[in-house]
Amino acid sequence: MRWQRAVFANVGFLKMSGSGLWPWLCAACVALSLLMLAALLTLLTIRGLGHFWPAPLEEVTLKSGDIVIGQPVRETTLPKGAGAERLYFTGNQDVTGSNWQWIAIDEISQQAEPADLIRLTRTPWGDFIGRLMTLESGDQRLTEQAAWAFIQDALALPVNQRPPGTLVLATADGQILRQPLASVTYFQSPNAMSWGQKTIAWGQRIWQFLSEGPRAANTGGGVWPAIFGTVLMVILMSVIVTPFGVLAAIYLNEIAHQNRLTRLVRIGVRNLAGVPSIVYGVFGLGVFVYGVGGSIDSWFFSDELPSPTFGTGGLLWASLTLALLTLPVVIVATEEGLARIPDAQREGAVALGATRLEMLTRVVLPMATPAMLTGMILAVARAAGEVAPLMLVGVAKLAPQMPVDGEFPYLHLERKFMHLGYHLFDTAFHGEDVQAAIPLVFATALLLVLIVLVLNLTAIFLRHYLRRQRGNEC
Repeated sequence: MRWQRAVFANVGFLKMSGSGLWPWLCAACVALSLLMLAALLTLLTIRGLGHFWPAPLEEVTLKSGDIVIGQPVRETTLPKGAGAERLYFTGNQDVTGSNWQWIAIDEISQQAEPADLIRLTRTPWGDFIGRLMTLESGDQRLTEQAAWAFIQDALALPVNQRPPGTLVLATADGQILRQPLASVTYFQSPNAMSWGQKTIAWGQRIWQFLSEGPRAANTGGGVWPAIFGTVLMVILMSVIVTPFGVLAAIYLNEIAHQNRLTRLVRIGVRNLAGVPSIVYGVFGLGVFVYGVGGSIDSWFFSDELPSPTFGTGGLLWASLTLALLTLPVVIVATEEGLARIPDAQREGAVALGATRLEMLTRVVLPMATPAMLTGMILAVARAAGEVAPLMLVGVAKLAPQMPVDGEFPYLHLERKFMHLGYHLFDTAFHGEDVQAAIPLVFATALLLVLIVLVLNLTAIFLRHYLRRQRGNEC
């Protein structure tokens, strides 16, 4: 009997301790989730924003007598104790045929960071790393500080307003290049810059990344067209999906008879939320692009055929496809908000003489507004990160024209557009220089994650604000 009492005592202790274990387990899961999110943001911030910092340039002299000038990127250890190698970004692709060079650490006899090393970005050959010999502008030949000041003033002007000039540049092995000033987009001497100057240059490069268009097959330049296309598509998608999702939820919860058919419809809506997004892309391509768009071309744009106007991917079809993709999210969130409203609120409004329409519009819908907003913002957050369906219904690597311009009707729904998610995919896997594109991939991913985080935080704050304003628990 003594051992039985001990067993029962232990079982009772486990039951008591188990009831207090669950809160700690839930707290640990939340802490782990926040830690993973913080680690993701830290990685993206360091790798993404660190790309824009003016990194020092090294001049390396090898034991063979060769000289290499470049930015050290990383080191790797060779297998079987064969030593280590360091990767340098050397630029000058038009001279050497490659932007990168591996150098064995054992082969380095001397390395320094001279203050006269420069790095400039040009079109179409990307970065040049070396030395500035002179600047020729008309009859003038400027050197050192005078040339640098002239270049900085010229780069602050639009390309068509820059004074004529040619940069005489020297590579590490002494080759001379003549670079027109009009083709230079960025110029710096990082080894001669102070921390304050580097901070200013860092901010300028980030602004250029956010405000300029891509260059060099998306491995250079900025992402402004992708930001604009993403935001415009999400706005159009929200305008389309919100009324349909809210009205469908109202019908299912407030108007339709609650029977087997209604339950089947709810199950179908929830199952649609789990359908792979590429399936929606195939549906949009077949129904919206080829079906509806092809019919519009045959009715209204027959003079343009066989070149399609609406019968090809565009902003309108991408917005409709993502609206269909996010419709279940809005319906489910809105219906759950409607279901949380006590029946006493509805019965009280009807007892006071309100019609069914007045009860819905003046009592039920205002109380369910937080749930509607939450569903809409969650739909926006999902749509902002989708890539697979857009590849079939309108996104482009480089859009020749923006969907919005000064030409009537100003908003061109038939045009292709750029998207941050697709830009990220294309830069990572289809760039000419994948190694050079890696920092831009991290920077673009950070921008996309921040947009999604802002949208989700907006949903939380709006929900909290409306709860306090209306004093309900929806």
